[in-house]
Amino acid sequence: MEKGKLIEFRLHGERRLAVAERPDGKKNWVVVEANGKSNSIPPKQISYEVAGENYKSSEIPQFLQEVEIYLDPSSLEVAWELLVEEAETVNPAEMALLLFSEQTPSQCYAAHILLSDDKLYFKQKGDRYEPRPIAQVAEIKHQQEVQKQRKQELENFLLRVHNRLAGEEVNWQQSDYNRLDAIEKFATHGEESSHRSQAMETLAILELPETSEAAFKLLVDLGIWSEHENLYLRRSQIPTYFSTKVLEVAKSCLQSLPPDPDTNRLDLTHLKVYTIDDESTREIDDGLSIEFLEDGQQRIWVHIADPTRLLTPGDELDLEARRRTTTLYLPTGMVPMFPSELATGPMSLIQGQVCSALSFGILLDETGAVIDYTIHASLIKPTYRLTYDDVDEMLQLKIKPEPEIHALNDWAKQRFKWRQSQGSISIYMPESVIKVKNEGEEITVEVLDDSPSRQLVAEMMILAGEVGAKYGQEHNIPLPYRSQPQPELPPEAELMLLPAGPVRSTAMRRCMPKSEMGTIPARHASLALETYVQVTSPIRRYSDLLAHFQIKAHLRGDPLPFTPDQMQEMVMSLVPAVKEASSVERFTNRYWGLEYLRRNSDEVWQALIIRWLKEEINLGLVLLEELGLELAMRFGRSVEVGDRLEVKVAHADPRKDEIIFQEIVTTVAESTKEGVGSRGE
Repeated sequence: MEKGKLIEFRLHGERRLAVAERPDGKKNWVVVEANGKSNSIPPKQISYEVAGENYKSSEIPQFLQEVEIYLDPSSLEVAWELLVEEAETVNPAEMALLLFSEQTPSQCYAAHILLSDDKLYFKQKGDRYEPRPIAQVAEIKHQQEVQKQRKQELENFLLRVHNRLAGEEVNWQQSDYNRLDAIEKFATHGEESSHRSQAMETLAILELPETSEAAFKLLVDLGIWSEHENLYLRRSQIPTYFSTKVLEVAKSCLQSLPPDPDTNRLDLTHLKVYTIDDESTREIDDGLSIEFLEDGQQRIWVHIADPTRLLTPGDELDLEARRRTTTLYLPTGMVPMFPSELATGPMSLIQGQVCSALSFGILLDETGAVIDYTIHASLIKPTYRLTYDDVDEMLQLKIKPEPEIHALNDWAKQRFKWRQSQGSISIYMPESVIKVKNEGEEITVEVLDDSPSRQLVAEMMILAGEVGAKYGQEHNIPLPYRSQPQPELPPEAELMLLPAGPVRSTAMRRCMPKSEMGTIPARHASLALETYVQVTSPIRRYSDLLAHFQIKAHLRGDPLPFTPDQMQEMVMSLVPAVKEASSVERFTNRYWGLEYLRRNSDEVWQALIIRWLKEEINLGLVLLEELGLELAMRFGRSVEVGDRLEVKVAHADPRKDEIIFQEIVTTVAESTKEGVGSRGE
């Protein structure tokens, strides 16, 4: 090294040119860049020495201009093609002669830059460069093209993200969806997501925290998700959309109904038929009639919608319903088992239209026990589409032109008494219906009354289930029977010590074993029926649809669609799917319940302590009676089950499933008491 030598050195990986100024210690040299900045560098940091005359630092810009005209990376391809056959190596000076036919300092330095920057045609070996094999170059070209495309796609994706965050409308491209899908999965499943790494990479590029919470917020900010996105539903296996194929089958079915397998339907269109549901219900799957017989008896008719009229076991619609298992009822709307056009159209019992049904005609004795029954594939014509409120009003006002409604109500009461005499167990807890409208802007919480109309409908549905199960048992038909083991309830004396109402009902509820589904008839303890099968919601529950397939085939004299083994296999597959759907409904309702409370944190609520969760830490379960919501609360003072408190929400985070209540104290001596939420209660 001598003063005035033009050298290239690397600083933090960056290529720099400088002129040697003076020695610095035993090995280092002080070099000066074009901007006058000095650096002390060791010899190993020098990557190239420009041959020829000495330079001044002020001459570096002119030198670089001379070099610039030779920096054409494409020229290396020509040199590579000349050298690869013989596998000849070159140094920068030789490459300058090959490329430019001269070896001026600027040409040699240009050749050095081209060779050292090249990652395609040549690889460095010591001070020389050897051409890569043809196959290797082809593979690298392919990889570079792929990387280039990915880089371009990423840049375009980031541009669209920034534009969307700035409030602009964007059209996401096909290449964007892999990244967005990875972010969605990470936001949904967190650390367990199989796409975690890709999502975290995107978040890092966007300079966002690499967390599932940040992924969720990004999706909300992009307008892809709502701030109230249902993660419980996303985490489930429940499909939320119908495939194009299923929709095409549904459309074809709407345009031209398939042939009816039941050619000899019983014509019951002369009967007055009442359908009774909530006002918002669109899938009308049951109706009720009373037939006044000549001998003075009254035959109850429970008419159930007949979706199997449009299905064949194993066809596209049947398999889709089997996959979904049940209609999901969420505060934001329902996720139907069948395409809505079918479920609310030809499958439903529509007022004023002749509809296919499976009708259960039942005679009861004076106590309410079944003495005779008949089941028919039928035709009915629903007369009235009533709400529960309508029926309650009709019963209260004792409307004379509708004796059928009063007769049905009388029989429902008699059935309830009969089941009580058989040992039925009635547990009433306030049930809330949460409805969300305008994309989460409006939340309403309504507590359902245990009104006469609801009791009427419930008793008639239970009656139809008993008759359907009797038919299956008498004819040895494998059905998805429902049963429940006999519970071990607390002694009567112990129960009577508890306050009547929700507290006592909660104590009984805790003792109730879960109902079971199987192919062998068995007693249902709480209903007090020796055999029972759900048959009244075939549009909404696949188990009911299975029962219809089997019963109708037997009524026609056809072979049963499902053997005992097949039915058992079907039942086994339904149980976990039904459990998952129930879990999604429960947690989604809880989320919106907490959100409702969060938005109404200034309200004072009446809370009834219904049981202890962990008495040793004063953690109990309270019922907000006005809302029908059961939530955990920790008490800061001595309380008893059955006590009533006035509480406000101190903190609520629906996304984290957290709620903290604050007791409103009424005496100066008492201080504010706080409670904590418990997840999953």
